[in-house]
Amino acid sequence: MQRITITIDDDLLETIDALAARKGYATRSEAMRDLIRSAAATETAAQGDAPCIGVLDYVYDHETRTLAQRLAETFHAHHDLSVSSMHLHLDRGRCLEIAVLAGPVSEIRALADAVTAQRGVRHGHLHVVPEATISRHHHHKPHEHD
Repeated sequence: MQRITITIDDDLLETIDALAARKGYATRSEAMRDLIRSAAATETAAQGDAPCIGVLDYVYDHETRTLAQRLAETFHAHHDLSVSSMHLHLDRGRCLEIAVLAGPVSEIRALADAVTAQRGVRHGHLHVVPEATISRHHHHKPHEHD
């Protein structure tokens, strides 16, 4: 086992201590190892070209110059990955968007990175469900509709 030193601001350290207390970790080191393992597992699961479902959520400042247009263009350029989206106005200046995506992990991650890297985008997060697909075509017996 190796010993390392890291520098963390006071607010983040309080967050780590609160998490450690809530989850019952005996030391900060145990809490940090668990957080790093979790992040590593998430990254490993979200690699390659396996089919997956992705849920991308992000908050952005809608007054950032041309941001809404750039976001729309980014999603239009990847229309084949988009399943659904929802837009909420949080306040006068901020919006929350949630996009459900389906396709190869690498393409969904690239799209999420392209969105969250935009100037004016805050709090972006991608949740990946590996090896999952959405059937876009329903096959069932013919029937009449009223």
